[in-house]
Amino acid sequence: MLRLKRTVLILACAAGLAHAQQLSSPVPPGIAPSGPGYHSPQSPIAPLPQRGDVVPWSVLSDLGKKTTKDGILPVFNARQQEMDKTVQRIQGFMVPLDAKATQTHFLLTSVPLTCSFCIPGGPESMVEVKAKTPVRYSLEPVVVEGRFTVLRNDPYGLYYRVVEAVPVK
Repeated sequence: MLRLKRTVLILACAAGLAHAQQLSSPVPPGIAPSGPGYHSPQSPIAPLPQRGDVVPWSVLSDLGKKTTKDGILPVFNARQQEMDKTVQRIQGFMVPLDAKATQTHFLLTSVPLTCSFCIPGGPESMVEVKAKTPVRYSLEPVVVEGRFTVLRNDPYGLYYRVVEAVPVK
């Protein structure tokens, strides 16, 4: 029964997104949205504020991809490779992986979720976070600092991870 309810919710979400996309588009016809994840100007949640002390999503999303018989692998540029195994700050919207007020394992994304079953972009627009101390869930952007790793062949298809992360104001 629970599986059926979840399937119905997923289908409703997909139908709602398709319907919303048919109603209007903030982008002129013929021009595709661009950037890491697409933050609609019609979103009730403001985009990420500009900060000079965090890795910009434009840096994370600027990578190549190589298709193999087993899938698509990231091809990291020199700047991304230099960040590997260094302490970095990342700002994003929290995608909780548990139904708790605080999270120790979650995703940060470049744009907020519009549906709890829909991811807001590809793997270049999200970072897996494993926190040293719990981070309070928020709809507002959060910033974490921790050891940043580029993932060359992650079994879950992720490209980036931050471990031993702590929240930053």
